Amino acid sequence: MAENSSNTAAVSHRSGVKRLIIMRHAEADWGLNDFDRPLTKRGHEQAAAAGAWLAARGYVPEQIMSSSALRTRQTTTWVSDGLGAKAPTAHLDEGLYEVSASRIIARINSVSENVHSLMVVSHLPGVQDAAQRLMSPDSDPNASMDVYYGFPPSSIAVFEVPGEWALLDGADARLVDFKSF
Repeated sequence: MAENSSNTAAVSHRSGVKRLIIMRHAEADWGLNDFDRPLTKRGHEQAAAAGAWLAARGYVPEQIMSSSALRTRQTTTWVSDGLGAKAPTAHLDEGLYEVSASRIIARINSVSENVHSLMVVSHLPGVQDAAQRLMSPDSDPNASMDVYYGFPPSSIAVFEVPGEWALLDGADARLVDFKSF
């Protein structure tokens, strides 16, 4: 999977560019009703590794919005553990469960302009569709190909957003990194 070798964390903050992190929940178990599916053991490991990767890359969100389904709540908990003391308290949002890319983007549009780094944890197909819709033409080509190829459990797409959250709508965020765990 694509990994941008330069650390864009400091650059983004200095230039006034916001950061958007879109994540698909980690691997979940089957057999229960969909909303209450827990993470597998592998899913717990994936989410913890994702949090550690985000922290190591300097991609620490100021705000986390997560679907309220059990597997996304658990993913967010393990990611936050990996982020350490800087991890914000996640906001659980029923409106991020079984939603389209348009609905995910609408949730992002409602975020305060005081937030410069946002993470959204949700489900397929919405996360992949939102990532594809938001990618600008100057996005990292390897990361872009990875997003189009697939968005496996515990995948993360990291974007630079040059404008206001409220105006984000399509092809206006630069994909700078993509990683699957």
